[in-house]
Amino acid sequence: MERSITTEKHPIKLWLKDIDEDTLTQARNLAALPFIHSHIAIMADAHVGFGMPIGGVAATRDVVIPNAVGVDIGCGVCAVRTSLTAIDRETLKSILGAIRLAIPVGFSHHRNKQSVRRMPEPPPGIDIAALPIVSREYDNALTQIGTLGGGNHFIEIQQADDRHIWIMIHSGSRNIGFRVANHYNDLAIELNRKKGSAFAAERQLAFLPLDLPVALRYLQEMRYCVDFARANRRLMMERVEDILQHYCAPVSFAPPVDVAHNYAAAETHFGREVLVHRKGATRAGRGETGIVPGSQGTASYIVRGLGNVDSFSSCSHGAGRRLGRKQAQRQLDLKAEIQRLEERQILHAIRGRRDLEEAAGAYKDIEVVMANQLDLVEIVTRLQPLAVIKG
Repeated sequence: MERSITTEKHPIKLWLKDIDEDTLTQARNLAALPFIHSHIAIMADAHVGFGMPIGGVAATRDVVIPNAVGVDIGCGVCAVRTSLTAIDRETLKSILGAIRLAIPVGFSHHRNKQSVRRMPEPPPGIDIAALPIVSREYDNALTQIGTLGGGNHFIEIQQADDRHIWIMIHSGSRNIGFRVANHYNDLAIELNRKKGSAFAAERQLAFLPLDLPVALRYLQEMRYCVDFARANRRLMMERVEDILQHYCAPVSFAPPVDVAHNYAAAETHFGREVLVHRKGATRAGRGETGIVPGSQGTASYIVRGLGNVDSFSSCSHGAGRRLGRKQAQRQLDLKAEIQRLEERQILHAIRGRRDLEEAAGAYKDIEVVMANQLDLVEIVTRLQPLAVIKG
């Protein structure tokens, strides 16, 4: 539930009790910026990021902050409910093997370019050539669409409380989003230093004023990356659906639920149109369907937003990290993490100490996260993992 810090230029509203000092410092840095609208909202899964906490929401007047969107623009989750109510373990193993052949993970790309029909169209009235980074990266993106990436990205086969099998995919905009993010963050840093706004740049919160053409170009390229990330997840989902159809036919699939959690969008809050930056946060407007995935081996949730105005109609995007990647590799017990998954008969992706960075022990307790945001969302469906592929 919400609590507030009121010692800064703008209040900080938090939906967690155990915020660490580095994350809180980043929230305070945001709250000190003059163009923040109303307050900063920190979600229940928040942890330290570059400049802005992951799990943070900031509404701004007249500027956009590239680092408040992040480098994986449009990263999000897609989930599909199937007509299946059971899959035996041997079939699950075959399905995982087929998925690994069909969908490159980690740094891998497709060997051949995918169809241009899979790529999103640019914003209405904008030619692709007017998007300098997107157009430069377009050919490379044709080999990246339909690929998972690494880090915390995953493909999971899950089972709901009503026994129905679900497919869930977490992925983003791959290298094209990374290039767009870094290009415009570098421009924002240069501009801020020239204009005497060193405070923001030094705290990794460099901004672009919306009355400058460079800010418009960033927003256009960012929107393309959001659309690319959605198209990327959709292509992977179609290929997983084809694999399930091959091994488990006949199978029918409900329409996908797809939510992004790294983007900026124009919205009206507290009587003014502002630019809402969600970095590791999901929009949770009243009645909106959302997805809150857990960590590897824990439950995920399909939720319905309550439209809480103090969170800028937002909720957490997942469980949130408890340990940094290297910290998790050093501190977690490999045998214990594997045993935790195998006792629940989950086909998992932990093979060695390096994989501990994505073990459940590296993440916060998803049940605590959900309990801390009961005023932001209501639970529609609880999903338990059966099999996991990590990037």
